[in-house]
Amino acid sequence: MREPMPDTVDHALAEAATRIARRDAELLLGHVLGRDRTWLMMHGAETITATQQARLKELTTRRETHEPLQYLLGEQEFYGLPLRVTRDTLIPRPETEHLVEAVLDWSRTQASMSRIVDVGTGTGAIALALAKHLPDASVFACDISAAGLAVARENAERLGLGGRVQFRQSDLLSAYRSGAGQDNLFDAVVSNPPYIPSGDAAMMQPEVRDHEPHLALFAGDDGLDVYRRLIVEAHALLREDGLLAMEIGYGQREALAALLSGWKDVRFFDDYAGIPRVAFATK
Repeated sequence: MREPMPDTVDHALAEAATRIARRDAELLLGHVLGRDRTWLMMHGAETITATQQARLKELTTRRETHEPLQYLLGEQEFYGLPLRVTRDTLIPRPETEHLVEAVLDWSRTQASMSRIVDVGTGTGAIALALAKHLPDASVFACDISAAGLAVARENAERLGLGGRVQFRQSDLLSAYRSGAGQDNLFDAVVSNPPYIPSGDAAMMQPEVRDHEPHLALFAGDDGLDVYRRLIVEAHALLREDGLLAMEIGYGQREALAALLSGWKDVRFFDDYAGIPRVAFATK
């Protein structure tokens, strides 16, 4: 079989853009060539190899079936950190940056912030962002998924934060219960837990529903199953006046306020769209 003739950047992009969005085609070809979008625009007549053509076509086909662009590129930026992502991890989203920012703001009001745990860490996004911006804190991160933890550890090493975060496989906070003592209590428990009601799956974008790990997305009929457990477990492992900070889903503010009855200083923070996105409570 004859090898295909060398193609040009412009022609390859034009062909891919008949099947997927032009911007997606540019990002995928840039990924294949190891170039940015500016280079592609300046070098439209440059030839690409048959191997590169085949790789672009493979990625284009996968994007056509709604596989998330982040999985195809293998990376997503979060709070200024380039994170590796795989199908074993939830893709970090800009909304979760509100949670990180709120925790950092709270930390500035504290005399010390020595022990923080990120529950359900996934790629390590929250833990690594906090470790980078709170250099004096001991940061812990846990996840029930061993495959997800492997990605988080790799991200920590790539970012030079491998010595700053202690990773542990755990179903919520269960792995920390045995060591719980006054000196081992946390100053803050932070989490972006699963919060989508299982019945909402049919209404979700296929990029999310068909490709991201369901364990990190769905939490029972009302989306509150993980919150119910996490709130109880966090209370047992937080110091007095310690912080529980959680991302919440659309329409869940009143339900979370009820679940946090008995906690102090229960507050909610909106995202840029005016939707309550972060729940705060202190022990």
